[in-house]
Amino acid sequence: MSVRLWHEALIPKLPRAQLLGQHRECCALRGLGWNRPHATVNYVFQHPYEYLVQYHRLVMEEMERRGYHVDPAWWDPRYRGKRAPLADIDPSRYSWSSPIYPEHDDRYLADCLENLRAKGIIL
Repeated sequence: MSVRLWHEALIPKLPRAQLLGQHRECCALRGLGWNRPHATVNYVFQHPYEYLVQYHRLVMEEMERRGYHVDPAWWDPRYRGKRAPLADIDPSRYSWSSPIYPEHDDRYLADCLENLRAKGIIL
């Protein structure tokens, strides 16, 4: 299984490379990658854009906790990168459940753990 977004429960446990890769993935998806079909991430587009912003915030908070510096522009939920227009954000559309994406269930968590194991990463 290919994973583009790790289960949110794994974010605090991800090794450096996977955490920083997740930030780059979120930046790409928030930018011009939004609504660009890809089999491993299509479920993201079935939910409000605000879910991705909220998920990305978890990634950035973990990065900051570890001492990495995030471009301050990404903390603005409307920001979509240098080449994309600002997003029209509706805070009422945030997911206040955990996990943010309902697809990130126990089976998805197991798939993510298996994906990491295949890379030699045991959490």
